Amino acid sequence: MTFSELGLDANLIKATDALGFVNPTPIQEQAIPVLLSGTKDLIGLAQTGTGKTAAFGLPLLQVVDEKQKFPQALVVCPTRELCLQIVSEVELFKKFIPGMHVVAVYGGASIGMQIRDLKRGVQIVVATPGRLIDLIERKAINLEQIKYVVLDEADEMLNMGFQEDIEFILQNTPKRESTWLFSATMPPEIKKVSKRYMKEPVEVTVGKVNTANKNIDHQYYVTQAQHRYEALKRLIDFNPGIYGIIFTRTKMDAQNIAEKLTRDGYDIDALHGDLTQQQRDKVMGEFREKTLQLLVATDVAARGIDVKEITHVINFELPDDVEVYTHRSGRTGRAGSTGICMSIIHPKEIYKIRQIEKIVQVPFHKLEIPSGKDVCRKQFYAFMDKLLQADISHGDYQTYLPMLQEKFADVTKEEVLTRLAAMEFDRFLKYYENAGDLNVREQKRERSFAGDGRDQGRGRSRDNQPVRYSDGDTVRLFVNLGTKDGFYKASFLQFILDMSDLRKEVLGRIDMKEMNSWIEIDKKAAKQMINAIDGKNYRGRRIRMNDANSR
Repeated sequence: MTFSELGLDANLIKATDALGFVNPTPIQEQAIPVLLSGTKDLIGLAQTGTGKTAAFGLPLLQVVDEKQKFPQALVVCPTRELCLQIVSEVELFKKFIPGMHVVAVYGGASIGMQIRDLKRGVQIVVATPGRLIDLIERKAINLEQIKYVVLDEADEMLNMGFQEDIEFILQNTPKRESTWLFSATMPPEIKKVSKRYMKEPVEVTVGKVNTANKNIDHQYYVTQAQHRYEALKRLIDFNPGIYGIIFTRTKMDAQNIAEKLTRDGYDIDALHGDLTQQQRDKVMGEFREKTLQLLVATDVAARGIDVKEITHVINFELPDDVEVYTHRSGRTGRAGSTGICMSIIHPKEIYKIRQIEKIVQVPFHKLEIPSGKDVCRKQFYAFMDKLLQADISHGDYQTYLPMLQEKFADVTKEEVLTRLAAMEFDRFLKYYENAGDLNVREQKRERSFAGDGRDQGRGRSRDNQPVRYSDGDTVRLFVNLGTKDGFYKASFLQFILDMSDLRKEVLGRIDMKEMNSWIEIDKKAAKQMINAIDGKNYRGRRIRMNDANSR
């Protein structure tokens, strides 16, 4: 099928032809005819990077009346970056509709300038929720005549806490005739919004919800928690042409990793919620121009980022939510290109890989973290290729050739090449000459069954259930961390296991309070946990852990 067969008018076909668009993507092929047929409400489910903007942008331009100079259509999206991206694409589509005007309104830019743009006359407004509500409350925008509301990346907006804002916006578009909701996933919150504000919506689904892009190779590397950063460096060094995003859980991690990698000589910067809009724009500009080779980002800060040619996504830590993994990995392998998503995991997180693998329905490949020699070899090959591909056609090198020949008259070609390699690789060779193995090897444990049926090697009984220690086998530990520190039970469990390098099976009941927690643990493992955690710092606070009975 071609765009001319979708029912679009001549000016829009002219625009798609000028852009070189011939065949619509699956979401465009399914959604555009439905929207042009007069369908009131639609839910479009498709992964990021599948052409959703054209799927709603082209129909909007056809159904909106360019002769009427007031807002008739509203597109709401989660981030400034996505807002600007949508406007940029719609501007291209409306090339041959001179009377059509589109305005972007978003936080971090002059609200006065945006108000002036709105007053000049506009048919389509693309907005982030916060700035739009600000304009509504200032009575600087009139949504009374809005007929069409598009919620783009709806799941992202709900993940970011915009549910009340979205409902407020929908309540302030009283003459809304159609609501078009586009999303990569279908969490329960979206179902609630659709039931409340949409009437018998047509649902268009491309691929299975939560399935991962088949153009992405999903890889994972297993190392101990304390070796994550070293493993990250090796993976970066082993991929000399890498252009990618490293995802972290927290702003602090993003900043720390960016600072460490910068000190180690990498072109990198961080993107997180503590940056001003001006700082965000600067970082994103440098990343798009490839002045930066790598970006370290938190999930919230990376919402809506659409940068072409990203080769790798690296999960410094796995997210808790499968949907978040899908969004992270979707930053690469876009528009038909291939990409790689790497995850650095702790041995206890292998079960998470299996869960994600099952839900997104693509295989994950376990790979070895490269050795120091492997890294040097890979860098050396890359350097040789770069040397052979160097463009010498745009310089008067012939002028300097006699001087070069004279200078190197007594030096063999082999020695010149060796010196070149030394200049390029001295840092790598010194750094990696004594590099250890970072991989966690699977060890075969000998099974020694005691009279009570316990598997001493694994901490499990013969029927593979977790061992329940008798009261005499356990102690209760006190720790001054609780829900006020941002933990819930699962994340707290993972935190103490990663810190202590213990197995989950040694733990019993965990009681969490706001300021403190109590942990039931096998007596034999208690000392190891206390030694690993007591006295350490968490978010600037000293951790205290001890035997609760000795307090």
